[in-house]
Amino acid sequence: MAEALRTGRVIVVGAGIGGLCSALLLAQRGLDVTLLEAADSPGGKIRQVQVDGVGVDSGPTVFTMRWVLDQMLAEVGTCLEDILTLEPISVLARHAWAGQTQRLDLLSDTARSADAIAEFSSPAEARRFLGFCRQTRALYDALEKPYIRSERPNLLSMVSDLGLGGMATLSGLGPFASLWRSLGRHFHDPRLQQLFGRYATYCGSSPWSAPATLMLVAQVELDGVWSVSGGMFRVAKALATLGEKHGVTARYGSACHQILLHGGRVSGVRLASGEVLEADHVVFNGDVAALSLGLLGEAVRPAARAPSTPQRSLSAFTLSMHASASGFPLVRHNVFFQPDYRREFDDIFQHRRLPRQGTVYLCAQDRQDSGLAPPGAERIFCLVNAPPDGDTSSFDASEIAACESSSLALMRHCGLELQAMPHQVVRTLPQDFARLFPGSGGALYGRATHGWMSAFARPSARSKVPGLYLAGGSVHPGPGLPMAAMSGRLAAATLMAHLDSTSRSRRVVISGGMSTR
Repeated sequence: MAEALRTGRVIVVGAGIGGLCSALLLAQRGLDVTLLEAADSPGGKIRQVQVDGVGVDSGPTVFTMRWVLDQMLAEVGTCLEDILTLEPISVLARHAWAGQTQRLDLLSDTARSADAIAEFSSPAEARRFLGFCRQTRALYDALEKPYIRSERPNLLSMVSDLGLGGMATLSGLGPFASLWRSLGRHFHDPRLQQLFGRYATYCGSSPWSAPATLMLVAQVELDGVWSVSGGMFRVAKALATLGEKHGVTARYGSACHQILLHGGRVSGVRLASGEVLEADHVVFNGDVAALSLGLLGEAVRPAARAPSTPQRSLSAFTLSMHASASGFPLVRHNVFFQPDYRREFDDIFQHRRLPRQGTVYLCAQDRQDSGLAPPGAERIFCLVNAPPDGDTSSFDASEIAACESSSLALMRHCGLELQAMPHQVVRTLPQDFARLFPGSGGALYGRATHGWMSAFARPSARSKVPGLYLAGGSVHPGPGLPMAAMSGRLAAATLMAHLDSTSRSRRVVISGGMSTR
């Protein structure tokens, strides 16, 4: 029986990073894999928007945890350097605050960051930063295998996997505390609390509700950030090409309308065109809310049962620009802060409106550590957090204009002037993301990571429907390019484990050495 299933047909729905990784690994193991994607190219949230004749990366812009792809590509006999050109970034981000002349660069070299913090704030705060780094290092090392590399844990398995040392690390952190409260114990300068609190938004969450364990996101960046020659879209293109070399049949412009069952088990899919494709297994790489809402058919609703009170993660209001910039020494990654940080998250999660004074993230895609600007206009991507209500609310023109105006004013108060003609700007709103990613409402990170139990709330690769597996940023281990890639690896490994054994109870753990520092 297992041998027959080994030559079975697999359909992967969604060519985001999780789907691309699953398709590649399953094809490399000899399965017949068809990859379906509604869009006309791979990438999912790794989007490139055409603005004024140039492509602007308008999704993930930070390449971290490269070991996830390094180890996966080693399994298929290649390496990142064979398919991509990467350059390490020394200045992780340049931070500025409204009305202040001081700026702070966070650097990949921890000692140099401490020196910068000492000059920016105080030597005492620099010492606190080094203590913070020691704790985030210990936290990351404790959680990498039992959480990041493993199928979704439960409370008992987490305790068992962590062991005494890992439990001591979590106990020292105060795992029931919020990220904001925990950062307040580390930093006395509110600007640094704000800077590191922003890492909660990498998971689409509020630092006042996110658990203290999200400190480890800071360690992820300190372990290394890279730029990708040609843009982040190249990552998706390279993985898609490699998958096709290993036998993946990719069908773009082919939207999946329904996942079909026969005898309670997956039997194939029906496309929006009406065409039916038979399959023995399906990997769904989309927002799991689409399943629980019945958007892929009533029969697969139980695959990812929605919680009684789900809270979606953040959406965004973005500006993809081909613009001229002056007055502020931009590097690749820049963050502009307003003084009242909490108000931003109250606006989004409590009042369900675009923030009146939101933090602005700006990626200057033609700049590196030197900050040298290209001649003329450059590719710029700006992001402001927004409510994930794109399926229930369409923000009116006046609210959109007010949010855009306050964002540009914040950057001007920090010294930056952006000049662009109307045809050099493309705006994307929560309602646009809701259309791009069905079931999400525009949420870009699945469920919000709020509360210490949120680590156990995301669905695992094993769905409740036989033959249906889950991947993507809305499932374990979470959002972001490396985590979504890991979800794809876990989905492929879980499917293969089921083929190798009649038992569905084997817990999958991705092997490999610890990430290289």
